[in-house]
Amino acid sequence: MPKSKRNRPVTLSKTKKKGKEHKENVLNTIRDSVDKYESAYVIAFENMRNLKFKGFKEKLKSSSRFFLGSNKVMQVALGRSASDEIRPGLHKISKLLRGDTGLFLTNLPKEEVKRIFDEYEDYDFARTGTVAIEKVELNEGPLDQFTHEMEPFLRKQGMPVRLNKGVVELVSDFVVCEEGKQLSPESARILRLLGIKMATFKLHLICRWSSDDFEIYREGLDDSDIESS
Repeated sequence: MPKSKRNRPVTLSKTKKKGKEHKENVLNTIRDSVDKYESAYVIAFENMRNLKFKGFKEKLKSSSRFFLGSNKVMQVALGRSASDEIRPGLHKISKLLRGDTGLFLTNLPKEEVKRIFDEYEDYDFARTGTVAIEKVELNEGPLDQFTHEMEPFLRKQGMPVRLNKGVVELVSDFVVCEEGKQLSPESARILRLLGIKMATFKLHLICRWSSDDFEIYREGLDDSDIESS
């Protein structure tokens, strides 16, 4: 009778080794890539949407490469100080890899990079916890955009609705969200049903490094802040 695979022991040492190898591969890939591209940028992102970001990367793949993931791994790959940086000055951008940031390597001229990032933004439906950018209120009366099958679901979202001759009807005015306040799960669902997009996926340039130059784009930050951080 064949042995069951369900109770087969897993060697933890092999699992750890695989994780270490993966980390080393990422480190080496970043270091190799730095030598292939003329400039390196730290980028920050708002309201990340994976599919939209994938499309953005696809348009630049012939001239550029992105790295997102562990900031700590990227910092180690570039070097955290002048003593261990892989290229002169790279430790300056390493120190700015904090929070929702990533690494962008490219051969594009800096003017072209700035134009691309300044012009790019894409709208999407806001998620729970997003701060509403406007007040959305529905007036009492029929909601023709919803079919009668939606009535039970809308009630579960807290909307005061009923069916009136097969038409979904709002029995009183209803505030979906207030400007400046975080969206609840119910508010986010209702906004999606209404087709209202409140989230803007945007990428920002934080700083730029090249072999002979270093620039900071984010306001309120200068070289002294980097050296002391």
